[in-house]
Amino acid sequence: MEGEIFNFIKVWLSVFVCLSYCYTISKKVSKGLSRLLCVLPVVCLFLFLPLDLHSIHLGGVTAFFIAWLANFKLLLFAFGKGPLCSDPSISLGHFLALACFPIKIQQSTPPKPQNTSSKVNPFPLESQNGHIKENPPQKPIEKPKNPPLSHLNGQNKENPTSKKTQEGHISLLNYAVKGVLLAILACLYDYSDHMHPKVLLILYCFHIYFLLEFILAIVATLARVLLGMELEPQFKEPYLSTSLQDFWGKRWNLMVTNMLRITVYNPTRHALVTRGINKKWAPLIAVFTTFVVSGFMHELIFYYLGRLSPTWEVTWFFLLHGLCLVVELFLKAVVFTGGWQLPRLISGPLAIGFVFVTSFWLFFPPFLRFKADVRAFEEYALLGEFLKNVTRALI
Repeated sequence: MEGEIFNFIKVWLSVFVCLSYCYTISKKVSKGLSRLLCVLPVVCLFLFLPLDLHSIHLGGVTAFFIAWLANFKLLLFAFGKGPLCSDPSISLGHFLALACFPIKIQQSTPPKPQNTSSKVNPFPLESQNGHIKENPPQKPIEKPKNPPLSHLNGQNKENPTSKKTQEGHISLLNYAVKGVLLAILACLYDYSDHMHPKVLLILYCFHIYFLLEFILAIVATLARVLLGMELEPQFKEPYLSTSLQDFWGKRWNLMVTNMLRITVYNPTRHALVTRGINKKWAPLIAVFTTFVVSGFMHELIFYYLGRLSPTWEVTWFFLLHGLCLVVELFLKAVVFTGGWQLPRLISGPLAIGFVFVTSFWLFFPPFLRFKADVRAFEEYALLGEFLKNVTRALI
């Protein structure tokens, strides 16, 4: 355990050094081919660094953060696009956080222009026919005697601070509930020998979802506290999805969705339209291409986790979902043009059921082949023992 933690620290120190180099060249090398040539060695190094880690949690998280997200962001950065180029005056700390962590800064909506027609003219003098005269005093605007309903009982619906606080409380409650559910899952694994294999796979689905959301939430919280960033959520209750489009586009792992949209979907769609492809077909081809790239990247992450030759089942999982999503989008655009859709009580279980069934068929077999579940629980035990030793040494 100590050796793995040492390698983990060494890998991330290398990551920060490389990204500091990229931050420096952004000030000296113009975007385009020259910057790409400067960035490519870092991209290649980021593909090899996760190989120094062998644990499921440390290795998997590092591979996801740097071999996938950081590399995609650096390729965009080479051409002056993406989150690393959104602010020319970005600080080194913000650059490092945006480059290697799955975070996206929340875009604040600009304040609405206020209507100044009813306000007192700030310039008391005006010119008329070449003469200067004083504006007549304007009557002060009388406030309504009866306050609006939103102000009764001390409540103000227009107060963004109270709304933000309320959302924060809901988020904390949400994470607390999911933390309890994750603890219950850990207890249920003690009875895994008496469970049907399909039931165990369902538990694994929820385990992966809860674990991913907690990891991304911890990273977002650290970025918010240390760097003062307001970040967008990474998950939006994917179990409430009503379609594959809703699941992949609006609810599941939104950082990856956004990154694939910028790096794959938008360029592919633009290239197809430029080459004369019909605008109705170009988005569908771009969607499928996006799922192809996602499948390859997930296959790479699985290789980092298991170090086994790829069987391409994970890639086929995403190809199947990409094809089904294309069919869904086609039906919505061509057949159900009047806005007709299945009731939520039917479409929701169908969408989530399809995700579960295809996961059992294509996603989990390679996951279980390198014994990810067994290794994960062994790491939990090693972590507990390591923390006990550290506590004893400090006491």
